[in-house]
Amino acid sequence: MARLTALAGGAAVALVLIATPVAAHEHPSGITDLVTPAVVRLEAVSHVKITLLDHIGELKHVDRSYTLPFAVGTGTVINPDGTIVALRRLAVNPNNVAVYAANKIFAEHHKVKIPGDYAKHHVSDDLLDHHLQECYDVGSDTATCIVSVTTEITAFPNVSPASPDGYKVKCIKAGPDPDSPAVLVPLTPATGAVGMPTAPLADKVPEQEGAPTNVAGFLGRPGPNVKETVEIAHLGKGGVAGGAGRPFADPEKKTDEPVKLGGLADKGLVGAPVIGDKDGHVIGLLVGGGKDGRMIGVKEVTAVLAAAKVVPRRGAIDTAFEAALTRYHTQYYTEAAPGFQRVLELYPGNVVAATLLKTSLAKRGGPEDQGTKKVSGESGKSTPLWPYIAAAAILFIAAGGGAYLLWRRRTPERQTELPQPLAAGPPLDDGANQTVVVRRSQSFQVVPQQQQVMTAPDPAIKYCTSCGMRLGPAHRFCGYCGHPIET
Repeated sequence: MARLTALAGGAAVALVLIATPVAAHEHPSGITDLVTPAVVRLEAVSHVKITLLDHIGELKHVDRSYTLPFAVGTGTVINPDGTIVALRRLAVNPNNVAVYAANKIFAEHHKVKIPGDYAKHHVSDDLLDHHLQECYDVGSDTATCIVSVTTEITAFPNVSPASPDGYKVKCIKAGPDPDSPAVLVPLTPATGAVGMPTAPLADKVPEQEGAPTNVAGFLGRPGPNVKETVEIAHLGKGGVAGGAGRPFADPEKKTDEPVKLGGLADKGLVGAPVIGDKDGHVIGLLVGGGKDGRMIGVKEVTAVLAAAKVVPRRGAIDTAFEAALTRYHTQYYTEAAPGFQRVLELYPGNVVAATLLKTSLAKRGGPEDQGTKKVSGESGKSTPLWPYIAAAAILFIAAGGGAYLLWRRRTPERQTELPQPLAAGPPLDDGANQTVVVRRSQSFQVVPQQQQVMTAPDPAIKYCTSCGMRLGPAHRFCGYCGHPIET
């Protein structure tokens, strides 16, 4: 009965759903909102501690510390734990900071003129010059300087209120060149049960020349006055002769896109995700600078991730955000608002979700809201009743059938076989047994079996002589077979 009822109920629900029109929501093209919540600002510095062993006069140890910023740019979070893909130049200082520290400490302590740069120099005093050269050679046994260098990389997420300190990351894998991809992992896990928003990575780069893309990143630390910068760009043909990456080219030749994007790279957009127009996924990273902005493809990024044994994945925030985003971009603002509210419950600082929620609430129920238009349009036309009638009929039949089966199950079973009439002949003893021969497996086996024998210890009890049923004292005919009572 339970299966019958469930089947009927499922059929009724299916009929109702078929009868109710549902609008199909496809993910819109050309959006960057899937990626921008996962874009971070990266700032990298080198900390140098140097001790000068002054042997010229009285033995003296001179300690100095220097902090040397060497890169700013943009990274993209690809795991809820805060793992980032960026460029090697944003994670590894290409300069010899130990040489810089040696120049600085000699110039300050010995009062000599030495440029504060990353090149090795000489001074006119032979004794000082000898000690300076030994200070450069920090790995030798006769070195006059002890140097310790550490790199600190800070990621500032796109959150509100702005994070003043960001979170620290370290490089675990990077390609050989400054514009090679790098993988950065947080020193401490991201706070919160669901982690951070992430960006989806594409499977491949579009081959079509002139394919539209968007580049999103930060020109400063995220804050009330610094929003993400998004620029439109188009993919050029092939790679760059003698260089790495794919060029950009405006198919209408109205803008010199390599120059435009190269300038933005120098200002902090280097390493920014290049977002495909088809589905809003990351197809590469912005590299280069000056007058030559280019893109390295997503396959190079995934290769470095594989070498670092990091698997990109998305989280609960992304699932909720993408569902709400689909409603928003198809102008179902009433339905999008609760979705963005859920995103903000999971990740309260999501700037993009907060902005879109504000817009959704402002347009909810308005003339642009497709959900309102749909309800208004349906209110003016009658909905056919036959699906609901059919569903009600199926439910009624199912309920009736279930009740009938339940009644049959609870009714006691009547005797279906006719009792054998009493055998003629001498009366059988109450304890008499019969032997029954049963054929089984081509052999005979004698099995004793008790045969039921009707007895009448009370002479007042009578039985039908035709069918053997028990008779009442006032019966003139048998209630079972209708045979007249013999007196």
